[in-house]
Amino acid sequence: MLCLNSQQLAAQRLVSVPVLALVFRRCLSTDSVFPRVRSRTMTEQSALLLRKQLAELNKNPVEGFSAGLIDDDDIYKWEVVIIGPQDTLFEGGFFKAYLTFPYDYPLRPPKMKFITEIWHPNVAKNGDVCISILHEPGEDKFGYEKPEERWLPIHTVETIMISVISMLADPNSDSPANVDAAKEWREDPNGEFKKKVARCVRKSQEMAFD
Repeated sequence: MLCLNSQQLAAQRLVSVPVLALVFRRCLSTDSVFPRVRSRTMTEQSALLLRKQLAELNKNPVEGFSAGLIDDDDIYKWEVVIIGPQDTLFEGGFFKAYLTFPYDYPLRPPKMKFITEIWHPNVAKNGDVCISILHEPGEDKFGYEKPEERWLPIHTVETIMISVISMLADPNSDSPANVDAAKEWREDPNGEFKKKVARCVRKSQEMAFD
């Protein structure tokens, strides 16, 4: 299944050293003679990095979303709320999602899943977000994405969220995760697609203020 190409997203402009990042990732991911020590160290580093990013977002909030932990004792599971971008069909909505980070973050990307119902070509019906920067690093076996379009260790929670917000504003129906939503977006964006999005926005507002 194809998904949204991150070169189409505003956040991709933040990536200026993809080649260096790829070399960095490959060096860190090389097996050593002490795999258990390396694994433990990587986990400690990833937890420290995530705490740092969370503290920075709390200190300097970024417009368009909020972020926090689902459980204060688990730094690897985050809850985010995206405010529907202005001048889009999603404006006024409050869309909750979970970010689940692997223990070897940032070598590998987190998984993102909307908990609030959302109708969008690049969000699967089960809520899974499908954009290229959240795809596993390396070569695309189908040849649709370049390595630098996929996950890079220089990405942060902030760049991920900026990418997803851009995705809401500018869907890509050519490589959908939700085929039905993509078809409606292409053929009748101001008809059935608009109605379903409006219903999701209303429902998200009800849940936010419930």
